[in-house]
Amino acid sequence: MKRTLLTIVLIIILTGCTVPPGNAAGLLSASTPTNLFLVTAPGDATPTLTPFQPFPEGGTPGPNSPITGTTIPNEPTATSDLSAILPDDTSQQSFYAPPYAPKPFPVLTDNQTVTFALLGSDVRPGQTYFRTDTIIVAAVRPGTGQVTLISVPRDLYVYIPTIGMDRINTAYEYGQMHKYPGGGAGLLKATFLYNLGIRIDHLAIVDFTVFTRIVNTLGGVDVPVYCAYTDWHLINPNLDPNNVKNWSIFTVGPGLVHMDGDLALWYARSREMSSDFDRGRRSQEVLRALYTQALKTNAISKIPQLYNDFSSSVITDLGLNDLLKLAPLALHLNNADIRSYYIGKNDATPWMTPGGASVQLPKGPVILSMLQQALSPSPKAAQATALTVEVRNGTPNPAWDALAAERLNYAGYNTILAPADRQNYASSLLYDLSATPDLSRANSLLTVLGLPSSAFVTAPNKSSTNYVLIVGADYKPCFNPNGLAP
Repeated sequence: MKRTLLTIVLIIILTGCTVPPGNAAGLLSASTPTNLFLVTAPGDATPTLTPFQPFPEGGTPGPNSPITGTTIPNEPTATSDLSAILPDDTSQQSFYAPPYAPKPFPVLTDNQTVTFALLGSDVRPGQTYFRTDTIIVAAVRPGTGQVTLISVPRDLYVYIPTIGMDRINTAYEYGQMHKYPGGGAGLLKATFLYNLGIRIDHLAIVDFTVFTRIVNTLGGVDVPVYCAYTDWHLINPNLDPNNVKNWSIFTVGPGLVHMDGDLALWYARSREMSSDFDRGRRSQEVLRALYTQALKTNAISKIPQLYNDFSSSVITDLGLNDLLKLAPLALHLNNADIRSYYIGKNDATPWMTPGGASVQLPKGPVILSMLQQALSPSPKAAQATALTVEVRNGTPNPAWDALAAERLNYAGYNTILAPADRQNYASSLLYDLSATPDLSRANSLLTVLGLPSSAFVTAPNKSSTNYVLIVGADYKPCFNPNGLAP
């Protein structure tokens, strides 16, 4: 079981990076997308600034390339759709060589976006080098007040400049080991730019111990678990994890689950009975909940104290002054402003390398289409956040109103919770309070909530609330957030 992300730096980034439209002055600026980055050909100790190209001139991986039985040519010819090279007979995949390198993605981040790589490491005591096994990119558009989170699976098989083809979670480690210009951060940034077209401006790395401390410092976190999750769980965090008798099957949800640091870490990182893709979804669930908890506990006012407590345990290029500049802007962001995207199982093809490693070959065109949407301003998001849905729990199931509200937040709708007149509604109802009902918008809401058209009721009313949702016994809280972002 691996480590995960989610640190106070992450919370501070999300709570401090959004400003009202037209008020971007004073923020950390995005790098100008010049398509330039530092590269060093093997054996050349002096890095030079070279125009962005598939490979540094004359630069092939050295004899210690991590790719077994593979030589990277100077001129890659493969398409960026790596899955296209797989044979029809999947039983022969282990004997089929992958492409040497995909073509580079077009640069998708503009100078109106500030990006952060948020990374969870698998570092252990005494280790010098480590991999980044949890990867989330936060892209902030200060001018429009939007934040986009993109989960990237650790096993995504990509081209790492000057190294060759390997998992994306090895880029930081190789950068440190081989003294790439800028170290691990430099090679990770080059890898993201080449393979995903994402310019990374800043990064933060934590390990699981720091994450546990952060959650406990905030007094725990209330996580809306909309799909029940079951996996092996260490009975007590102080027990020996190598003893199988210390593990038991554990289930959480559905419901609003209060988690201490240990439980939140388990929920965000475990994958023995699920997958790395599902772990990305749960990590974003916890991240959103941590943001809410940070606001509830007024953590923003405690940034200097938190920085002093955690700065020695977090690897980041953000200083205290940077964070203090961002902090006053926190109240302009809520969960409806956060768009969630994922490189999921439909965006990659499982493949076994000649060396026997299980990796995920990215489907270039599919991922490109998703990233173009994720990294672009969203007019639909602005339209959705202009609406408010009041959510009431008409069932005896605790916190089902909070689960439905979270679902609407993923789709960009603002929500407020209010008590229902009773808890025995058999069916869910969506009341449109506007004078002129918008049937197209109502259908969109019903689709997001998974409700039939019969749930829609027109009830014109002079109210600042646009809709009232009463959650009934027929409501199914489990949903897939992938594709809900406006």
